[in-house]
Amino acid sequence: MNSRYFGDVISPQVTQCAPVNNDQALIEAGETAALEPSRVPGIYFPVTGQQRDVYRTKTGKRLTPHQWNVYNFAMTIPGGKVATYKEVAADAGGSPRSVCNALRNNPFSPYVPCHRVIASDLFVGGFFGERGKDHKTGTRYNEKVDILSKEGVHFNEKGHLLSAKVLWKP
Repeated sequence: MNSRYFGDVISPQVTQCAPVNNDQALIEAGETAALEPSRVPGIYFPVTGQQRDVYRTKTGKRLTPHQWNVYNFAMTIPGGKVATYKEVAADAGGSPRSVCNALRNNPFSPYVPCHRVIASDLFVGGFFGERGKDHKTGTRYNEKVDILSKEGVHFNEKGHLLSAKVLWKP
């Protein structure tokens, strides 16, 4: 595979496996950045071009090159930092809306940390298709805020980022 983020990497087939050591506790705590894909239970993340060509989502759909670019970029955002949909679009291609749609349909969560991408106005943004406390159930909004809070990224009561120091740019 020749990837902007991983270089020329040939990776062995990654398969689903049981948690190793205390990985499940890390996942539940939202601390998945240090986990390798093969160590995140139930998540298969294709790395090579060949693996990605044959990969299908649970609904049988292929992922577009744009989606792979967005997921690759999201994986480079370190824990405790966030990037905006606009920044991801500038690097991965497409528009902020297309980045949002790719992340909304992220089949690799939590391994691909879609929760680390926020709106350009520094609002916490959407999570699993819900935006804000008053959208649909509002539970997804709270879930994203909680995950980011555990990573050291905090928002005010209206959902806006408290400190621009956690904004990450490649």
